[in-house]
Amino acid sequence: MTLSKTRYANVYKDSKTGRFLYQVFLGRDALGKSKFKKGRRNQLNKPFKSAREAYQEAQRIKREYLNVDLDNISYSYFMKNKFLPKYRGDVESTTYETHSKIFLKAVDFFKETMLKKITVGECEKYRTWLLTESGYSQNYASLIYTAFRQSLDYAVEIDLIAKNPSMKTKAIPKGRSVAKYWTKSEFENVLSCISTDSFYEHLIYITFLFFYRIGCRVAEGSALTWRNVDLVNGKVSFIQTIHYRNKLDYEIKPYLKNDASRRTLTLDNELLEVLKEWKKLQEKYNVKEFVLSYDDTPLNKSTLSRWLKKYAELAGVPNVNGRGLRHSNASYLIAELGADVLTVSHRLGHKNPMTTLKYYAHMFPDNDIVIASKMENSMNIKPAEKSHFEFNGNQNISGNIISGMPKVCQNKKKPA
Repeated sequence: MTLSKTRYANVYKDSKTGRFLYQVFLGRDALGKSKFKKGRRNQLNKPFKSAREAYQEAQRIKREYLNVDLDNISYSYFMKNKFLPKYRGDVESTTYETHSKIFLKAVDFFKETMLKKITVGECEKYRTWLLTESGYSQNYASLIYTAFRQSLDYAVEIDLIAKNPSMKTKAIPKGRSVAKYWTKSEFENVLSCISTDSFYEHLIYITFLFFYRIGCRVAEGSALTWRNVDLVNGKVSFIQTIHYRNKLDYEIKPYLKNDASRRTLTLDNELLEVLKEWKKLQEKYNVKEFVLSYDDTPLNKSTLSRWLKKYAELAGVPNVNGRGLRHSNASYLIAELGADVLTVSHRLGHKNPMTTLKYYAHMFPDNDIVIASKMENSMNIKPAEKSHFEFNGNQNISGNIISGMPKVCQNKKKPA
């Protein structure tokens, strides 16, 4: 066997097989004999695909066997000075602002506990606390624990700890949650409570109607400008989103969640006429850019939530948030208009129809009975009057006698 060096320390390539392996020096025994650890496979017992993969496994082995002196830092210090700065650079600013709060939940629990002293038992204790005493929903607890595991994965990656102890505990499964939405009759009750006498309340009416009929994401609707609405051909295009900090501090971003989110939808004639009249009214108040606005600044998500809560209470219907309006649109398309999954997926801007089915499969009607009734008398199932073939051997059945089989089988009585 001939081994050649690679660019990675302790990693070699077998020139005969072309596969990679590592060889790690572990020290000397009491007799002064050198001890090495060799390996050609990873933890999943699969051959290494690259020299880098072999190197990573060699580093893991060294940490386990050599008991290297790890940086003595607290979990709090690690999160605030190592993990979160790295995470900020990896994701969008909007994602960081939302998810960093989830990552910091573990900091509140572990505080100044030394990173290398977080054991499997400590992880299990945290998991149990999330499920019992935290007061969080199971879905939220699942997000928090997944984020905690992710942070420890990074600690392993940068050689601060040898193993991720949380991986020896069970993940927290997501709980079953029922999305809140308004049925058509409930939405009609809400609209009937909104007066359009004032410009401000007229905006509320337009906003609710637009989100219910179009089903866009709140950020998509907030960023929508009249440049993206074709009032001549009755089309609306979603090509941008918004990062909203406050009324005077926001950023319009020329991209959306995924490629499928960039979509152009047809406006129904009723909504089209409403929007035309709304644009004329906006111009009287010198509002010319944003569609859902009374002062030419984007709609704030928290403002929308307050409106929804106020009018839900007034109409006596369940309270929903901005996402609930999106669910309401899906329900409207499926239950009231009978839209198919491809149409719903396109209008909602889902990456693929499987995403639509993941969230809304229960809304699609069960056509099993209808299909069964349609099958009846749908084809001619009359058999032939006589056979067109002659069968032989074990296939030849004449009366109650099957030719080609032992008589003991032919004479055997069938059970009553």
